[in-house]
Amino acid sequence: MSEAGFALHPRLAADAAPVADLALCRVLLMDDARWPWLILVPRRAGVRELVDLSPADQQALSGEIARASRTLQTLFSPDKLNVAALGNVVEQLHVHVIARYRNDPAWPAPVWGFEPDQRRAVGQPEARIAELRQALELPAAAGE
Repeated sequence: MSEAGFALHPRLAADAAPVADLALCRVLLMDDARWPWLILVPRRAGVRELVDLSPADQQALSGEIARASRTLQTLFSPDKLNVAALGNVVEQLHVHVIARYRNDPAWPAPVWGFEPDQRRAVGQPEARIAELRQALELPAAAGE
């Protein structure tokens, strides 16, 4: 499979801002001010499930999830990271990496369906995106 024919699902495009393109995934920042929340979307057309990816892409995705997770740990020191690929609403394969805190408004429940999103204030997404871009550009850790 290749990037040819890849198009970001309209719902993901509406709910998140582009951060960067890694080797496999487009990295998005969810527009919800309550959580540092990244979404990784493999740039492969028609992929709905992890098992739809080639073995090489599955390995690349795993490494990019780890990279996104380390980025959130480094920048935000969360109590827990939630990593999930649900796809019940948006069938295009995408992986959520969310920094969670014991004192966040939804803890310990999932963030989905908690209450309506709290959109970021003007200027916040741009500042957060710049911070994330810089952190994602760090050299990959050994084994990645």
